[in-house]
Amino acid sequence: MRITVSGLPGSGTTSLSRYLSERYGFTMISAGEVFRQCAKEHNMELAEFGRLAEKDPAYDKMIDARQKEIAEKSDNIIVEGRLSGWMVENADLKIWLFAPISCRLDRIVFRDQIADVETAKAITLEREHCEAIRYQQYYSIDINDHSVYHLILNSEHWGVDDLGKIVAAAIDQLKKTPFAAS
Repeated sequence: MRITVSGLPGSGTTSLSRYLSERYGFTMISAGEVFRQCAKEHNMELAEFGRLAEKDPAYDKMIDARQKEIAEKSDNIIVEGRLSGWMVENADLKIWLFAPISCRLDRIVFRDQIADVETAKAITLEREHCEAIRYQQYYSIDINDHSVYHLILNSEHWGVDDLGKIVAAAIDQLKKTPFAAS
C-alpha cells in the first residue's frame, strides 16, 4: 500500500506520517525533513534556502524525483511532502491535512524553536509563497487544488493518535475493498 500525506507547514504531516509508519511498519520518506536538512547543511534558514531553491530548480526537482522514484517502486510506504499527493500518482490513499494559520504557527514556533509567532509567521508565509510559485512553475501544480486527495482532514482539533485512528479506518476499508488509484 502506498500512502501520501500532504499539507502546509505545521499542519501535522510529519507527525501523522511517523504515526502511520510505526503503526503499520511502513517505510516513511519525508520531503520536508530532507528540505530542512538541506537548509541546515547550507547553514540557512528555511525561507533563505527556499529562495535559493527558487533560483535553482535542481534542489526541488532532486527531492521530488527521488521521492517519486522510491514511492513508485515500493510497497508499504508513507510518502510525506507538500506535493506527494500529486507526484505519487499510483498512491492507494492520498491525505491532505490542514489547520488554521494560528494553529500551524504555534506548532512551527515549537518545532523549529523560533523566538516568537510573528517571526514564524513572516518565515512561514514567505516559504509558502515561494513554494507555491515554484510548484506552479516547475509542475503546473496549484498547491491549493486538493482535487487529487482522497481524504482531507483538519488537524487543529485532533491529536496525532486521533488523526491516526481516522486514517486507520480508511486504510482498513481499503484493505477490504481496494480501488484503483487515481
